[in-house]
Amino acid sequence: MTQWERLQQLDTVYSQRAFDLYNRDEFPMEVRHYLAHWIEGQDWERASRDSSQAAFLFQVLLENLDNQFSRFAQERDSFLLQRNFRRYKQNFQVNVLLLPKPSYTMPSESLWISEDLKMLNMLNKNYTARLNNFLSDISTMLDAADVLRSVLIDEELVDWKWRQQKSCIGAPDDTSLEHLEKWFTQIIECMFQLQKFLQKLDELVGKMTYENDPIPVRKPPLKSRVDTLLTNLIKSSFVVETQPSMPQGRGSLVLRTNVQFSVKVRSDFYHSTPQIHDYYFKYHVCIYMRLCCRFRKFNVLGTLSKALNMAESMNGGMVADFRHLTLKDQKVGGGGKGINDLSLSVTEELHRIIFQTQFDYQGLSVPLETFSLPVVVISNSSQQQSAWASVLWFNMLCSDPENVKFFETSPAATWPQFGEMLSWQFLSCGKRGLDNDQLETLAIKLFGKQQSYDNCKISWTKFSKENLPDTNFSLWVWLDGILTLVKLYLSDLWSDGSIMGFVSKGKERLLLKKKQNGTFLLRFSESIKDGGITFSWVQYANDGKPLKPFTSTDLKQIALPDILCNFRMMIAENIPVNPLCYLYPNTPKDQAFGKYYSEKTGEENPYLKYLKTKLVFVSKE
Repeated sequence: MTQWERLQQLDTVYSQRAFDLYNRDEFPMEVRHYLAHWIEGQDWERASRDSSQAAFLFQVLLENLDNQFSRFAQERDSFLLQRNFRRYKQNFQVNVLLLPKPSYTMPSESLWISEDLKMLNMLNKNYTARLNNFLSDISTMLDAADVLRSVLIDEELVDWKWRQQKSCIGAPDDTSLEHLEKWFTQIIECMFQLQKFLQKLDELVGKMTYENDPIPVRKPPLKSRVDTLLTNLIKSSFVVETQPSMPQGRGSLVLRTNVQFSVKVRSDFYHSTPQIHDYYFKYHVCIYMRLCCRFRKFNVLGTLSKALNMAESMNGGMVADFRHLTLKDQKVGGGGKGINDLSLSVTEELHRIIFQTQFDYQGLSVPLETFSLPVVVISNSSQQQSAWASVLWFNMLCSDPENVKFFETSPAATWPQFGEMLSWQFLSCGKRGLDNDQLETLAIKLFGKQQSYDNCKISWTKFSKENLPDTNFSLWVWLDGILTLVKLYLSDLWSDGSIMGFVSKGKERLLLKKKQNGTFLLRFSESIKDGGITFSWVQYANDGKPLKPFTSTDLKQIALPDILCNFRMMIAENIPVNPLCYLYPNTPKDQAFGKYYSEKTGEENPYLKYLKTKLVFVSKE
């Protein structure tokens, strides 16, 4: 490419300055244009010093003007240019005759070409400097984007995944993806804009390049950085929004064979134009089951391939919602099921579900893959309780979802971890967690009286396998029975704080000792496997009187508020009286429970006293 051609491709401001050099008759622009190759191929610096060389070049110039004149004569539309070139030749000859002696034969062209070269050098230097600065700015932008990527993927996304994991076991954490989606989308779209710009630089090099052009050297590593950032961001933006769960299950991550479950995946990169986003994700999401080789194996049945779309999203974004999947046992090794050589129970086996898709856009192709949290697979409802214990223990202690061998060497939980997890369970089923007094009661039951329980630990075996002292059930079975009782029958009473719940017998007597007659409190039984609740009250000698616990069998027949309302004690002469007057510390019973009564009391309903029968609990003195 000639210097003249490069001048024509400069920005308008610079090219105009170059063309202004040829606006006079001494050396017309048409001559510079049509004879560019010959002019730039001569040694004009030597001609400016050597008159014989100048004379020779002058004669060759005249011959070239004649040759160009002849070419125009053969072209139908070049009549004016033909006449102009005849005039230019005559002008050159006249100007040379008028030059004083001694003088260079042809100084004007030497001067113009010299100025031409100077201007090109200056423009090249300025252009190169500006281009280098601009490419440096892109590099700085990528440095900042890499920092944002680190914050987004290594911190924000990790934190969201941990919050989601805890929320699966009842933690009241925010698992919204709105914040992450906004971050991912803005950074990814910015990277795509940079990618487009770098492609434009390729087009520029194809049209014009020059010595020391920085684009061929500096653009490839910049493009590589952009592609790497885009790949990492797009891969990380593909997540499981809703973990696997059964519609009627206890919670997430416990699946039963031959029972339908659902799961939802999502792209956190969301383009505002759905048609464009549909183009990004050309392939459907496919799911697979990944298992440890020693464990049981399953086939996933149902619709295993779905497109990411907005139609199934409740809050925007691109999702694939799998709603009707089932697991079926896969026979292995001669008809038997998988062999577990570590003596792990079925509910200690952890499995993961894989989701895969492909991202293609602007020449970038990225295979995407994400996993569910580990799930426990059961085959009958009797395993539900143990399976949920495993889910609780794993997600309380392990932040690595790839650790499917967790229960081979299960760690112990500290009391703060364990107490927080228990509090979440009551919050989930009864809308109120455990307060410090309730947690302390449980800590004393497990570890005895201590100044601090922060360093106390409870093992997986003690939580789920060993029986409590003087019972035939484990700590988890006891707690789970209480949780079930609260969820089914006592949710409102637990939520409003009417049930004290966990309180030792010794503390119960201490609390009631100085209260007025008829003061009572509600606590959970320590001796009932499937959950029980009882009450103790102050009577005469200010003693706390315990009663046989009420179980789910009782509460199915009469709600606890009605039991408290109609409870009777037989005193002297077999006169039935209700000894329950004040909920601890001093709230009148009807004020505390009246809104839950299924019928009005006798005082509120004058007709109630004429009823011949009423189901009440009566206790002898």
